Amino acid sequence: MKRFALIGNPNCGKTTLFNGLTGSNAHVGNWPGVTADSREGICKKGKESVTIVDLPGIYSLSPYTPEEIVSRNYILDEKPDCVINIIDATNLERNLYLTTQVMEIDVPIIIALNMIDEVERAGDKIDVKKLEEKLNLPVVAISALKENGIVELIDRAIETSEKRRRGTSVLFESKIGHLIRDVRIALEGQGVENPLFHAVKLVELDEIEVKMHQTTTKMVEEFKSVFADELFGSDFEALIADGRYKYITSNYSLAVSKKRADVSALTKSDKIDKVLTHKIWGIPLFLGILLAIFHLTFSENFLFLGGLIKDSAVSFEGSKYFEGLFYDGAINSPGVILQNFVVGITDFLTATIERAMDGSAEWAKGLVCDGILGGIFAVISFIPQILLLLLFFAILEDSGYMARVAFILDKIFRRFGLSGRAFMPMIMGFGCSVPAMINTRTLSDEEERIATLRVIPFFSCGAKLPILTAIAGGIVMRFGVGNADLITYGMYLLGVVTAIVSVIVMRETTMRGDIPSFIMELPTYRRPQAKSLMHLLFDKAKHFIEKAFTIILASTIVIWFVSHFTFDWKYLVDERMDESILAGIGKLIQPLATPMGFGSQLKGMGWVFVVTAITGLIAKENVIATLSTLAACLIVGFEGDEEGVRSVVIMIEQTGITIPALISFIVFNMTTIPCFAAVATAKAEFKGNKKRFNLTLLFWIGTSYFVSTMVYLVGTFVWTIAIFLAIFIGFFTFVYFRNKREKLAKLGKK
Repeated sequence: MKRFALIGNPNCGKTTLFNGLTGSNAHVGNWPGVTADSREGICKKGKESVTIVDLPGIYSLSPYTPEEIVSRNYILDEKPDCVINIIDATNLERNLYLTTQVMEIDVPIIIALNMIDEVERAGDKIDVKKLEEKLNLPVVAISALKENGIVELIDRAIETSEKRRRGTSVLFESKIGHLIRDVRIALEGQGVENPLFHAVKLVELDEIEVKMHQTTTKMVEEFKSVFADELFGSDFEALIADGRYKYITSNYSLAVSKKRADVSALTKSDKIDKVLTHKIWGIPLFLGILLAIFHLTFSENFLFLGGLIKDSAVSFEGSKYFEGLFYDGAINSPGVILQNFVVGITDFLTATIERAMDGSAEWAKGLVCDGILGGIFAVISFIPQILLLLLFFAILEDSGYMARVAFILDKIFRRFGLSGRAFMPMIMGFGCSVPAMINTRTLSDEEERIATLRVIPFFSCGAKLPILTAIAGGIVMRFGVGNADLITYGMYLLGVVTAIVSVIVMRETTMRGDIPSFIMELPTYRRPQAKSLMHLLFDKAKHFIEKAFTIILASTIVIWFVSHFTFDWKYLVDERMDESILAGIGKLIQPLATPMGFGSQLKGMGWVFVVTAITGLIAKENVIATLSTLAACLIVGFEGDEEGVRSVVIMIEQTGITIPALISFIVFNMTTIPCFAAVATAKAEFKGNKKRFNLTLLFWIGTSYFVSTMVYLVGTFVWTIAIFLAIFIGFFTFVYFRNKREKLAKLGKK
């Protein structure tokens, strides 16, 4: 089967085209760096089936970043049958810079002129035939988002792959054309494949090429020493880049005709950016948008109208399962309405199965209804809110807004030892830590990459959302304080702050180094496409349901068994769970959690919180699943809406746990060792460096223990805030004077 490689600039629509060709649900975001490694899929839309390889988005084939090395090596070493070069038609001149480099490789190439619909909407025009003549390459105008032209593209790509192609360079007509030809001839004599590409890179004194061809490098250096003043000056790479852009401007730009004569006029994106990227209001607006998202997802008092509405209750009278769907003393937010609807269904199913099992053995009924259904349904009940939150984040990404957030955060991040580029994998952590960790490959500095990878779990993923929501709901329901949406929002912000402080500590102590530069072209604002969003939500829902009926199902069964049997395998009724195997293990390790507030100071079944935190190491959904499995045995007679919230309230009453301890429990689960899948991903990203991986595990445990203890102590004994403030002030004072001393030392050397 033929293999076609997709290559293009970041944010040119490459991943969208990959999805359109293969039917894959690869994540699409309107920002650079979505693809951190190559991915494969099968396309069956053309004359024959072909394998499509999606390479990382890059601006050039020079090895400055890991993704550039991945793309370059794939084309040179794997030799795809055809390279499909995706070009953003709205930014033709800049995108063609990469094209001029790919053209120098001996590989069939076809140009996919993407976003042609946006060009036409702006009133501009691109003469595809003229562009094809100038490039001497086949060009197909497409809209990857609307899937227009992709069948024609793949058919022409198949035709193109059947013809051999020899590399050409736009630099032949430049002042260094003669040198490039001579170097190519020398490399051909040495039997080097793709001699033209290697010749151009050698003239640039590309680091990789110099190591590979040391003898030929001397020829280049001799030429430059003779003609340096006449041709090169001091910046050889700049001369070649200038040569490429001059050729693009004088040739390919002739195929474009612009409607707008006044180039100084602000575009719609520019006008929006004047507000959203404002140096003062940019970050407060971002925080306000996040607050609105959490309010729409979690609030049980939508727009805080509860106090204004008295006799306008809307409910399903006569159906206890759907009572309070929209209204329960206040209007529910869309997220809570969806959750209550799912809870109504799961309660109905549980009651039906319970009735069907009347007359069955007590242990069998308990295993099915309390053990299996209690745990699985507790997790499933949070899926609507998880998906709604992910939908809002996906809209922000697809619109291009998240790229702006990275831009405005760059100045702040730079003070903390990171570039704005590090924000991209971090924010992906809100969806899932696994792809976010993989995305750290886009960071060029190794120390920055490791620091970013370590703090990604602090950006709470969808799997941790049930913990936050259930505990926050339990606090509101049991103690009558706060709002669930504000508590959840506060926990997300606490995770971000913990990440930033952790990065400061790492970058100022064990991982010091220069801060890499951050250059990113802001994408045009685009309207998110419903199809792309639905693909993402379907994929996430499928992932959660698969996990619910595999890992979580197995975990709930095991938890039920070890909580209903003693060490000598005697069956226990629900009321005697405190004598079970699970209780014995929990009580053994419970003292370790005492500084965090959910240890030895709890009464009754206080060991439950430690046990649930441990099961969460397998999958974070297990925390609430375990809590619900155990609470289901004690839940008789309790009335509440959400399955997970009911479990939390029961455990609050059984253990006497306080609000600070509950917040501490959330923080610990947010910041400790992530799920097994994320740990395995992190281990792979360390590439065999066991020492750094083991230190990362210790970092997660130590950070979660310290932050949770701090939250509990400050919440319980307010005066302890002075101790922690003194610690932080002492650290930052030390860093300030050390950096000042080092600067003075450098000036003294000069």
